[in-house]
Amino acid sequence: MNATVAERGVAARVRHRLQKHSLASLFLGLLLRRKLTRAGLLIREPGFPRVRVRNLGGSIEVENCTFFPGVRLECWAGASIRIGNGTYLNRNVEIIAQREVSIGRDCQISWDVVIMDTDQHGFEGEPPIPKAVHVGDRVWIGCRTIILKGVTIGDEAVVGAGSVVTKDVPAGTVVAGVPARVIRQR
Repeated sequence: MNATVAERGVAARVRHRLQKHSLASLFLGLLLRRKLTRAGLLIREPGFPRVRVRNLGGSIEVENCTFFPGVRLECWAGASIRIGNGTYLNRNVEIIAQREVSIGRDCQISWDVVIMDTDQHGFEGEPPIPKAVHVGDRVWIGCRTIILKGVTIGDEAVVGAGSVVTKDVPAGTVVAGVPARVIRQR
């Protein structure tokens, strides 16, 4: 039986991923999979601090991705974190979900980025109010960016380093600053 062109393409991409990473990275990825609800091929680069997953009763689903040291995923009870195929989380990325954080396919997230759907505390004794965060496909997020609750970042957007994203980012735009503002269209 002949494989379709799409199947051969997928097999070639998987072989390429396996060839460019060490056995240690693949083994560490296998160990990390045990902490997730569902996962594809994970590459977990060696180093310290280790990748930390804190699942308090939610769902963490990750497709074929690469994690670098210091990545931290925190998922509260009933919440979900979804990370799409080909996404790359660099050193010390933190993703915190009280309700939902979803990241699309082929995203590149630089070091020290924080993405959270909650303030983690309420105001004047009230419980925290979560609002879902959605990051589209092929999004590039620069280092030390903070993405706050309720934000949607459109496909192929670019978020400049050091930005604080408080409002939705349209697809195909470049934003930067505190708070992040549209600089130009791509």
